[in-house]
Amino acid sequence: MLNSFIAKPFENDAAAELFKKQLHWMLFVRVVFLTLLLGINFMLQSAEKHIIVPSFYYVVAFIAGVYIYTICSALVLKFIRRYSTFAYAQILIDVLLISILIYYSGGSQSIFTILYFFPIIAGSYILFRRGGLTPAAASTIAYGIILALEYNGYHPVFFEDFWYRPVKDLRSVLNLFSIHGLTFFIAAILSALLSEKLRRTEKALITTTLKYDQLAVLYKKIFEDIPSGIITVINQKNIISINPAAENITGFNADEIIGQDITKTFPGLNLDTGMNFRSEVEITRKDKNIIPIGYSFAKLNMPGTEDKYDVITLQDLSETKQMEKQILQAEKMATIGEMSAGIAHELRNPLAAISGAAELLDASGDINPRNQGLMNIITRECIRLQSTISDFLSFSKPMEPEKEFIPLLPLVQEMIQVLQHTLDWPQKCSSVVDIPEKMACWADPQQIHKVLLNLLHNSCIALRNMEGEIHISAREIEDDTGAEKTVITIADTGRGIPALIINKIYEPFFTTRENGTGLGLSIVHQIVKAHQGSITITSMKNQGTTTEVCLPLP
Repeated sequence: MLNSFIAKPFENDAAAELFKKQLHWMLFVRVVFLTLLLGINFMLQSAEKHIIVPSFYYVVAFIAGVYIYTICSALVLKFIRRYSTFAYAQILIDVLLISILIYYSGGSQSIFTILYFFPIIAGSYILFRRGGLTPAAASTIAYGIILALEYNGYHPVFFEDFWYRPVKDLRSVLNLFSIHGLTFFIAAILSALLSEKLRRTEKALITTTLKYDQLAVLYKKIFEDIPSGIITVINQKNIISINPAAENITGFNADEIIGQDITKTFPGLNLDTGMNFRSEVEITRKDKNIIPIGYSFAKLNMPGTEDKYDVITLQDLSETKQMEKQILQAEKMATIGEMSAGIAHELRNPLAAISGAAELLDASGDINPRNQGLMNIITRECIRLQSTISDFLSFSKPMEPEKEFIPLLPLVQEMIQVLQHTLDWPQKCSSVVDIPEKMACWADPQQIHKVLLNLLHNSCIALRNMEGEIHISAREIEDDTGAEKTVITIADTGRGIPALIINKIYEPFFTTRENGTGLGLSIVHQIVKAHQGSITITSMKNQGTTTEVCLPLP
């Protein structure tokens, strides 16, 4: 029984804490109320002794006992889990203590009869209807016992020292009993009704507050996390709020911009009431950079105020504009590619005829020695034009790679030998090949030959009229997904690529050489991508360039 009284937990932690707090208040009010009443009674005690009060020592002892009991109850409350049972016990003990006080302070003539309303109201407030009716019934029974004792002549002896008239008429006893009992129950019912109404109101208020808080949190999260910038203004002028996305777009913090005139901060924004479409404008950020934004605004209907509120949504169009430029550039390059392919086809046949005719004249021996140099120029330029036309065609109409395993070491050694017998190979240049003998890559033979030849040729050009080294290496790696790849690295100690142009090296027709076509690295990049590989070029001016080509293995 004791275990069930102490150990059973409360169903709801929040409700338990609230109930516990109410019990603490009840204990506190008990002590304060009783002390005040007894103190006031002693201060107002008349010389005629119309008010019956026990001797001072008994009163002090009673108050001390109430204090000790209340303190013990507060300490025990820390270990109680059945709060409702504990509350009923406290209320009934309050009825008992009040009954003792009334019995020893005059019975039917006691001025402390009103104290019965304290446990009745407290019970109704904490335990609602049943909590009010229980102390009302207990108070009625206890008061009836006091009247019965008084009617039968049982009262403390010190009453004779006061102006005391005991109740000796049974009708008077029943009258007092019925009036007080009825009053106790009416007070219990009324306070219970008020408490239940208060509870329903509090519950509705808590539910409404909770929903409001949830909506407030939701709106706040939407306002803070939405990727579009949001600015609210009042009377089409003063900024009253700005979300983090708008801060990122404009560069201004909320503290810097709230309260400012939006027409002065962002003069390009047009908040004309006739606008009902999305507009674009350029604004100046806090860092003085000018960016394009798209914006629109709408009216906010705020009841109870004559002020006009507007909400403005912003979106940074910098990336969109950059993508549009890239698309236009791609379309332009596609058009140029188609034109180049057509021109290349048209030039190829007459160029082949010129080249063939020049070779026949050169082989006939009928050329004047003075004109032999001119013939050599014709032959050389025909070869250069044929190479350029081949590059155009390779770029405009890339072929699908036909992959196979290709030994890397003999391929690289062959290309170095070819380049060393050309005028492009620097006289003071040395080459270092660090490739395992049995290493192979998975690629199209012709296309990988073109990739490596272009990259080695670029290193030769970078080392022209310089003393340096070209280092070629290869290794196999495994990426984070477990896929195996071949990495070919070509590093030179040449002039390097300026930082201002390194991002443009893959663009078609971009070149820094007088006789270059600007298609070499574009074709290399195109071929590597067709092999589902990647190419990375790092360079520092006057310190050399390193190129890594990564090709997946099957």
